[in-house]
Amino acid sequence: MVSFLIAYGTDEGQTATVAEYIETVLIGRGHDVTTRDVTETSDALVDDADAVLVGSPVINRHHLPEVVAFVERNRETLATRPTAFFQLSFASAIPTDWARDGAQEWVDGLVERTGWQPDRVALFAGAVKYTRYGAFTRLFFKLFSARSSRSPPTSPRSSNGVSLPKRHRPTTVPPRCKSGSR
Repeated sequence: MVSFLIAYGTDEGQTATVAEYIETVLIGRGHDVTTRDVTETSDALVDDADAVLVGSPVINRHHLPEVVAFVERNRETLATRPTAFFQLSFASAIPTDWARDGAQEWVDGLVERTGWQPDRVALFAGAVKYTRYGAFTRLFFKLFSARSSRSPPTSPRSSNGVSLPKRHRPTTVPPRCKSGSR
């Protein structure tokens, strides 16, 4: 049995939902899992884990500062064990190469800024709570959803990301960084 730490930052709760889903899957496979917001994660928890997963949404083209600080503070320990990074972004919802490349660029930026190279990377679409935006932005999300054949959320249950349907589960991709290493 492997002990996992899932450390995440969240803005509207969707990254926490994904972290909890990953926790459920790992526990179902017989592993010991501790899941914490990075602001509540001690360095001792990182030291004690056999493997560490870190997650962050992308807000205005940046990962949450507390997630970046967590990675920077624990970079040396993270380098000594298996790690993964999962990212939630609107770009991951767009089924085009340029959007996927954009989502990967944010991962590359995290790698360059922190010096941490996760062993695996997963890109999630996350949730768009379009009902919280102004009329023009809501119209944009509705049009985009129609064009990409995905429906905009229509109920509080679907808009708050209570479940993670199969179509939104990520494909794990090997990380890459602009320097070409790994």
